[in-house]
Amino acid sequence: MSTLVVNTHEAKSRLSALIRAAEEGDEVILARNGRPVARLVPWTTSAPTRSPGAWSGRFEVPDDVVGSDPDVIEMFDRSADSTL
Repeated sequence: MSTLVVNTHEAKSRLSALIRAAEEGDEVILARNGRPVARLVPWTTSAPTRSPGAWSGRFEVPDDVVGSDPDVIEMFDRSADSTL
């Protein structure tokens, strides 16, 4: 694996070759006036492949998922009464 530092002007004419180099594992750094400003990296899948039913049997949904909270009910009732 090697590191290529390429100025933007040169990168415009060599973009396809630079992309191939990044795909092959080379580090490609784009520079403006000799100063690094960006890195060209190969695309990777950010999320793993999902398989439906992977959690089957590992988790049980409780009967009362959203339980009644007495404080919330009281606040709701007070707000409903004050709008009348």
